Amino acid sequence: MEKRPAGYSSYLRLNLIVAVCLFISWTPLTKSTATGPAQTQTLNYIYKPGDGGYSCFRIPAIITTQKGTLLAFAEGRKNNCGDSGDIDLVLRGSTDGGKSWSNLMVVWSDSANTCGNPVPVQDLATGKIWLLSTWNNGEDHEKQIRAQTGKSTRRVFVLSSGDDGKSWSPANEITGSVKMPDWTWYATGPCHGLQIAEGKFKGRLVVPVNHVEAATGKNYAHIIYSDDHGATWKLGNNTPQDKTNEVTVAEIANGSLMLNMRNADRQHKIRLTATSNDGGQTWSDVQTDTTLIEPICQGSLLNYTLTKHKSVLLFINPADKKKRENLTIRASFDDGHTWPGKQVVFAGPSAYSDISIYKHKQVACIYEAGINNPNEGIAFKLINLSDLLKKPTL
Repeated sequence: MEKRPAGYSSYLRLNLIVAVCLFISWTPLTKSTATGPAQTQTLNYIYKPGDGGYSCFRIPAIITTQKGTLLAFAEGRKNNCGDSGDIDLVLRGSTDGGKSWSNLMVVWSDSANTCGNPVPVQDLATGKIWLLSTWNNGEDHEKQIRAQTGKSTRRVFVLSSGDDGKSWSPANEITGSVKMPDWTWYATGPCHGLQIAEGKFKGRLVVPVNHVEAATGKNYAHIIYSDDHGATWKLGNNTPQDKTNEVTVAEIANGSLMLNMRNADRQHKIRLTATSNDGGQTWSDVQTDTTLIEPICQGSLLNYTLTKHKSVLLFINPADKKKRENLTIRASFDDGHTWPGKQVVFAGPSAYSDISIYKHKQVACIYEAGINNPNEGIAFKLINLSDLLKKPTL
């Protein structure tokens, strides 16, 4: 056997280290994440830091208009990813199913104040798109608003578009009509709203909201609604129980409504629900849905009519009890009693999201996601509706 020179082993180890370093330095970085064996996915960002001079984008909401345009709303946060400060409502649209997107449009900006929590809904009778939102002084944080020690409080505004989202009206304040004087914190959605399609309240525009009472500090869910095509907005009643938070709404059988709520009790990592048979005037007792686990985060609910006698209820959220990750969309065919359909949209870090149906065949998903944390951008993805309608082995 050939005799190795002294130090040969150390020489081999050094060369191995150099080779590994060179491999790492020349391996291209991709917008992907891995959380398990062969679990690598690419992120298709439509909002990313730096766009339009914004440091961060959060709180997505999406609708598909009557003309088939995808309107993707978000909060453009000027200086950081925090929930307070200089925040604008921004929009990008797509007329080709998300293959390309319009330039970033600022829908509403008010100097250094906070304009946020977008909830879009289209009136199918008039074609007008309504955008409900909240405002607060940019120097106030949620804690100060709840304690009533800030410079102002949360106020409620509505904007509208009559040209498929190409232009928007000025923000019109409706706080006096939809917020009680003894409420402090107030949050529309964030997600899409709806228009009731069946029953006594057919045509009603509905927006989900949560609020906090000043005297008790309790957090309840409710809706606000319009029966006159958005000309005026009214206040529905609270859920009977508190400990709810950010909320989404869907129409279920016979024109009834279902709220699906973030759990304000951080010890219980499951979603909350309540239903109404009278257009949101009264609600059933709040129930828990043990299938819909969460790390305490926002989620989005959407109902889609498949045939005259069959519909599918869709729900999306980060389906994990510990971390904001594993963004998953589920399908129910019995108004949320069971959830047999399931597909992971993005397995890595992910948080707030919203969904819409596109061309009756796909689910348009918009969601916060990233490689290291969920706030690295807002991504878009289409999921085939047929994949969710199958009966998978779970």
